[in-house]
Amino acid sequence: RLVKMARSNQFSTLLLLVSCTCVYGSLSNIVPSGILSGLKSRPERRADSSALLHLKGGTAPKRVAILTAGGLAPCLSSAIGFLIEEYTLYDPQIEIICYIDGYKGLLKGEYLTVGPEERQLASILTYHGGSCIGNSRVKLTNVKDCVQRGLVKEGEDPQKVAAEQLVKDGVSVLHTIGGDDTNTAAADLAAFLKKNNYDLTVVGLPKTIDNDVYPIRLSLGAWTAAQQGALYFRNIVNEHSANPRMLIVHEVMGRHCGWLTAATAKCYRDDLKAQRMLPGCGLHFERLDVHGIYIPELSIDIAAESKRLKQVMDRIGNVNIFISEGAGVDDIIKQMEEAGQEVPRDAFGHPKLDAVNPGKYFADKFAKELGAEKTMVQKSGYFARAAAPNDQDLALIKDCALKAVECAMLGQGGVIGHDEETPNLELRACEFKRIAGGKPFNVDEGWFKSMLTDIGQPFKGQHPTHPKRPGKPNAPVRCSSEQDIRKKLDLQH
Repeated sequence: RLVKMARSNQFSTLLLLVSCTCVYGSLSNIVPSGILSGLKSRPERRADSSALLHLKGGTAPKRVAILTAGGLAPCLSSAIGFLIEEYTLYDPQIEIICYIDGYKGLLKGEYLTVGPEERQLASILTYHGGSCIGNSRVKLTNVKDCVQRGLVKEGEDPQKVAAEQLVKDGVSVLHTIGGDDTNTAAADLAAFLKKNNYDLTVVGLPKTIDNDVYPIRLSLGAWTAAQQGALYFRNIVNEHSANPRMLIVHEVMGRHCGWLTAATAKCYRDDLKAQRMLPGCGLHFERLDVHGIYIPELSIDIAAESKRLKQVMDRIGNVNIFISEGAGVDDIIKQMEEAGQEVPRDAFGHPKLDAVNPGKYFADKFAKELGAEKTMVQKSGYFARAAAPNDQDLALIKDCALKAVECAMLGQGGVIGHDEETPNLELRACEFKRIAGGKPFNVDEGWFKSMLTDIGQPFKGQHPTHPKRPGKPNAPVRCSSEQDIRKKLDLQH
């Protein structure tokens, strides 16, 4: 029978199924109902009719445009898929185009037209990370940068060029999937066009793994990024056994906000606590644990932390720390500029953090004081942000996309999200004038302070340069859920 199976390729298929089963089983703790199980259960079509057919007072647009911009997050392709699917279910006569490479494609007039096959199979996009239509970092008000990159000609106003292209393409609804810069730039476009008697409704979706957009409770992709960062470190941490007195620095994305670093650490530790150890053979929980967590919002006493971590190193032979890429950036930039070094910046004026390299900065600070024989700096950002969304994120993305289409029909512009300044975290189009980035993580969250206590790190309070955010505290983090929004999504606990 085995010979026959091998000859008919059934044996290869069986081995593949066994292999996939083993991989899924090994990941089920950290992604309990996430990517792998989601891929098994996602249908190619989710509904036979639109949930918006009851809508009264709305007007179906003739042509809708979609673009993604900024960095990646585990939501871009999925959001595109849900938007295409919902518009098609509502009215397949609505034309849909997708600008290639974000605002770059808009400026150049380059787009894809969504045809019948793409509409029918749009849900395939939920299987994938990245952006199927491409991203770019373009600031329309940075004329010099746009000219240098050949996006506009000398003497042209990029904002006017983009606006005229939207008019030329006959777009009446523009969906922007990006962070605060992406969405506020689109709002400026709409205002510019309105002054020139052209109505454009802009409905954005909040994409950022940093979870730092005012006034939105949880941005798309953040759940998945935290789980993926934990998964990344679950392998990297074993490097502690490759060398005596090893210092491992896990750098997590988050320019101004430490939410992702804190959430990633919690997801990792929750999974670690569920694993069995064998101390008699050297497999100790403490060697795999997180020993320090450093984020932009947290005051850090480097000297005191060095002394504490030196004791950990002496006792167990290794130290693992999590650091946000934005931690200590101001101090590092100051030192670089005082030394006469130029700090590279992007089109929005943000320092390029790869050049600043906070992970190396902290590694160098600690390595000597801890007596580390070897130091390793590992960055999970690109691994985490390029993932496909888990099931929890997918449900949030779907709800936000449905609300985005509803608001587009009603001519209500804004950025879709659970509004923290409403009594029940209402899912709505948050006004553009209220949208802002750089929302700090609230370090007074009970779960965060408890985690610091658990790892023996003293809590020094909010960093003086990061004022406490107004209104409600940041969303509590669980490895696979965020309860208040989860209830709205009707997901089982």
